[in-house]
Amino acid sequence: MPNYKNPRWLKYKREVLVNDTSFSNKKEKSIKRESERYLMSEMLSYFQDYLKLTKNSSPKTLENYTHWITEAIGIIWDLPVNEIKAFDILKLRKALNEKWLSIKTVNYHIIALRAFFKFLIRSDIDCISPEKLELSKVPQRQVDFLLEEELQVLLDAPMRYAKTPLQKARDSAMLHILYWSWLRVSELLSLNRYEINTSEKQYTIRGKWSKVRAVFFRRDALDVLNRYLSLRDDDFEPLFISLSGNSYWKRMSRNSVEALVKKYAFMIGLEKRVTPHILRHSFATMLLKKWADIRSVQSMLGHSSITTTQIYTHVDDQFLRNVHDILD
Repeated sequence: MPNYKNPRWLKYKREVLVNDTSFSNKKEKSIKRESERYLMSEMLSYFQDYLKLTKNSSPKTLENYTHWITEAIGIIWDLPVNEIKAFDILKLRKALNEKWLSIKTVNYHIIALRAFFKFLIRSDIDCISPEKLELSKVPQRQVDFLLEEELQVLLDAPMRYAKTPLQKARDSAMLHILYWSWLRVSELLSLNRYEINTSEKQYTIRGKWSKVRAVFFRRDALDVLNRYLSLRDDDFEPLFISLSGNSYWKRMSRNSVEALVKKYAFMIGLEKRVTPHILRHSFATMLLKKWADIRSVQSMLGHSSITTTQIYTHVDDQFLRNVHDILD
């Protein structure tokens, strides 16, 4: 009977295991059989845990990725992940295009699937290479923006048209901070009153992709904010609260902010499409017209890529004419 503690026996045992191809093949077949049982819907729950616990993704990212991947599963069926081929992705594109979705929205589905398959590969699960999922080329978009004189009229609109002193102060502060602090709507609505020290011109915000950046107040924005806070006689946490209906004193919603911006644009007779994000476009345009460095603008806006900031390098004909006059 062999002595199992003898080093020579252990060495022989290792050599047998390494050289036994039948054992290796059985193991590979076992792994392959297991991978065939990994349906997309089953792996989606693990992917959600990965986004939440490992990537620390925002709730919105988690919600969007889940929606896009679930929609893809509904189109290409709940296949085992190792059976999905490039042709299935083409079928998905065709189905999404038939729903009249924009190229950008279709790309969001592809980006989510790319992240999903990258996660599977990191988890040693056989699947299609994410590199095979190509993004469609998106035409360069035309950036809308307001002229400085239009902006000033819009910023003054709440003091002319809002009904109550508190509403005048709130809407005026909201528009000033949206523009002069170059915030996204989600960032504006995440502000809490006790986090902002109005004696300082600077505060820190956690923006898109959980990135932290410094945001600055202009003096007139601080003045209208102080006026608004002085009229608040409550101790609720949100900086911007609803003043209507069943949501009274609750944090304002994205739809409420967008509706207010559109309402004031209509009241002052602006025929352009005006949204909160167009105020952000307008601020970036104004900075670049005043010869601000594009890298500084990128940092102020919280863009991950300089490519995103470059869409603001458009200029209008009047500005080009003025530059030409300087050279003439």
